[in-house]
Amino acid sequence: MSADFVYLASASPRRRNLLEQIGVAFELHPVGIDERRLADEPAEDYVQRVAGAKATECWTGIAGRGAERPVLSADTAVVLGGEVFGKPGDPAQALDMLAALSGRTHSVATGVAVRFGDELETALSTSEVTFRATTAQERAAYLGTDEPFDKAGGYAIQGFGAVFIENLRGSYSAVMGLPLFETTMLLRRFGIPAWLNGTRRRA
Repeated sequence: MSADFVYLASASPRRRNLLEQIGVAFELHPVGIDERRLADEPAEDYVQRVAGAKATECWTGIAGRGAERPVLSADTAVVLGGEVFGKPGDPAQALDMLAALSGRTHSVATGVAVRFGDELETALSTSEVTFRATTAQERAAYLGTDEPFDKAGGYAIQGFGAVFIENLRGSYSAVMGLPLFETTMLLRRFGIPAWLNGTRRRA
């Protein structure tokens, strides 16, 4: 099977930008699912399960319309001391997350999934990010940029939040929300090449 684009089951502008970076054409099909973590579910399992559920939900929605393209999805979680940080629900929670990350090293787990027909493939990328110590004033100022509110852990490595990051061990793109190495390897299995495919976005 060979395809010239994928369905992207995400509303994240970062994931759109990353796919454009590697020349994978796509059509947007965001989905809404229950993203609550199961009791005692390891973060690595959680992000792969949610990514797979998003891909499956999207595939189910478009399959009836004769879809003949793979569905790509991803999910990211920040993990600190066994606690999983998703997207902050309000400003107070965002400030709490930023304060917890200050001066510490946390891990970022990103799961990516591709669904086509009855086939579902997933992959995992894990990274370690070290924050420098931040002040309450800096965290409040960062909150004012509005970056924290749709990001796991309440920060954007590719945005203003980069000034807080002292060290990264792992994948920059995975911390952004889509691990490009793992994504490329998965898409190849379904006949979708990176960058050789051009840079046009379908929708």
